[in-house]
Amino acid sequence: MHIRPSRTSDLPALVGLTIEVFGPFYEQSFRAMVPPDVYEHQHGRWADDYRDFVPTLHDPEHGKHVAVAESDDGQIVAYVGWHIDLERRHGEIDPLAVRETHRRSGLGRELCEHAISAMREHGVEVVSVGTGGDWFHAPARALYESMDFYPVPVVYYLRAL
Repeated sequence: MHIRPSRTSDLPALVGLTIEVFGPFYEQSFRAMVPPDVYEHQHGRWADDYRDFVPTLHDPEHGKHVAVAESDDGQIVAYVGWHIDLERRHGEIDPLAVRETHRRSGLGRELCEHAISAMREHGVEVVSVGTGGDWFHAPARALYESMDFYPVPVVYYLRAL
C-alpha cells in the first residue's frame, strides 16, 4: 500500500469510491431515520451530490488536500481529505473513505495520521473530525476515539414543512 497526494486523474476513482463507501449510509441508515419527503429533500440525489463535492476536495491553494491509498496494482482503495484554517491553527479531516475489502487493516488510521502529520507541519494545533451517530458510522467513531479524539455530542433535527 502506498499513500500519495491526489492527482486530477484520480477524480473518477475517488467519486466512485465515495459513492460505494457511503451508499449504505444513505440507502439503509439515513433513509430509515426520516420520512420519505425529508429523505428526498436532504439526500434524494446523494450520489450526484458526491459527484459535485469530491472534485472540490483537493485545492491546496485554499488549504484543502487529499491523499490516496493505492494498492500495489495501482487501484485507489481509500482516501482522506483535510483542510487547514491557518488563521485559527485548526484542521479538519473530511472525508475518510476506505473500501470495504480494506477496512480493519489499519489503513483508515494510517490515512488519518498522514493528514494529521501534514496539518502539524502547517502549525495546526487542533484537529476535528465528524461522523454520524448511527450504526453505519460506529466503526468510524471507534477509530477516532482510539486516536484520542474527544466526542462532542450533537443532536441534529430535521422536519418537513
